[in-house]
Amino acid sequence: MSGFPPGEDALVSLENWQDPTNVRWAFRHMRELMPTHAIPADPARVRPLVIDQRVTVLRAEVRRLDGSTSSASEVFDNTWTDALLVLHDGAVVEERYVEGMTPLTPHLLMSVSKSVVGCVAGILANQGLLDPSALVTSYVDDVRGSGYDGATVRDLLDMRTGVAFRESYDEPDAEVRVMERSMGWRPIKDGDPLGMYQYLTTLGRSGPHGEAFTYRSADTDMLGWVCERAAGARMADLVSELLWVPMGAEHDADVTCDRFGSAIHDGGISAVARDLARFGQLLLEEGAVDGHQVVPRDWLLDAWQPPAEVREAFASTDNEVVLPGGWYRNQFWFVPHGKGTALVCLGIHGQMVWVDRASRTVGVKLSSWPTPQNTASLVDTLRAFAAVARHNLGRSQPARTVGT
Repeated sequence: MSGFPPGEDALVSLENWQDPTNVRWAFRHMRELMPTHAIPADPARVRPLVIDQRVTVLRAEVRRLDGSTSSASEVFDNTWTDALLVLHDGAVVEERYVEGMTPLTPHLLMSVSKSVVGCVAGILANQGLLDPSALVTSYVDDVRGSGYDGATVRDLLDMRTGVAFRESYDEPDAEVRVMERSMGWRPIKDGDPLGMYQYLTTLGRSGPHGEAFTYRSADTDMLGWVCERAAGARMADLVSELLWVPMGAEHDADVTCDRFGSAIHDGGISAVARDLARFGQLLLEEGAVDGHQVVPRDWLLDAWQPPAEVREAFASTDNEVVLPGGWYRNQFWFVPHGKGTALVCLGIHGQMVWVDRASRTVGVKLSSWPTPQNTASLVDTLRAFAAVARHNLGRSQPARTVGT
C-alpha cells in the first residue's frame, strides 16, 4: 500500500490481506478493509499507566523449542513482533514498537478478542442476564435444529460443543474459511450463507455436547450472539460499557462486522498495545481496578481453578503436546510454566496477552507472523514471557505515572 494511489500490484484488499506479505500492513488498517463498529473509551476515566524501564528484563535466558538458548529479547526480535509491553506490579518495565508501529496504532487482536467476549459474558452472568447453564436456544431460537441445538452456554465458553467445525487455516474449504467469507473477511462465493449469524445456523454436529475440548472460533461467535440477545445490545456497546471504559482504556478500540452489522466476536477487535496491557493488568488484579470490580472475581477464579473435567477434556487432545498440563476455560488458555501457571489470551499470527500471578507480570505481544500458526514461535514466546516472570520474581517496583 505504498504510494497514492498504490499500484495494483501493491494494493491490499479482501482477497489478499491475509497473505504473508500483507498481514503487517493489514493488521494495522482493518478499518480500511472492511466495516467496523467503534468501541469507545472515556477520556475522563483513563487508568494512568506507570513506567520504570531502568531494569532490562529482556536479558532473561530462554531455552527455545529447537534446543538452542537465547535471550527473551532475541525471541521477540525473531518472531515478527510489532509491539511488545511488559508490566511488573502494574508498571511498564519494557515497551517497544517495530516497523512503524506506535503507541497510537491500533492492531488486530485476532482471537485475543475471544477473551474480551468471555469477560463480557462473565459480567452479564454476574448481572443475572446470562445463565451459563442455560441452553443456547433459550437465548437464540434461530439455531434450533442446527448443530448448536442442545448445547449450553457453558459449552460455548469452554469450547466443548459437539458442533462440526474445522479450525484448519490451510484448508480453503474448512469451516473456518467458509465462515470468513460469510462474515466478510474474504470475498463471498456463490452458495455461501450471507452473514455471520446465518452461517452459524447452517452448522451441523460431529459429536456430543459437553465432552471433548475442540478449539472452534464459531463457538465464540455463537457466544457473542447469545450475549447480545441476553443484554439486548450489540457487542461493541457491551465491550465499551461493561469493560473498556470501566477498566480505564485510553483509546477507542473497534471490531469488524459483517454486511448486516454483526460483530466478528471471535477475532475482529483492534486496539492499541497499551490498552491491551491495561486489560492484562485487570485480569492480574482479579478483575478489579482501584478497588472497583469490573470482571467478577469469582468468574476469573473459576477459570484459574476449573473442575477436573475441564483439564481432562484438554489433556485428551493434541493441545496437550504443545501446552502440557494446560486447560481452556471461559475463553482463556492456561499454561503451566516452571514457577506457576499463566493465563493466556491467544490469537493467530502471534497475538498474545500473558498474565502470571506469582510474579505479577503481564506481557503483551502483537505480531505479524507470515502464517496463522507457528508452533516454534508460540512456544518460544511463552517461554520468553516465563523467563521474564522468573526475572521479576522478588523485584520491588518503584514506578512513576506516564501519559501517552
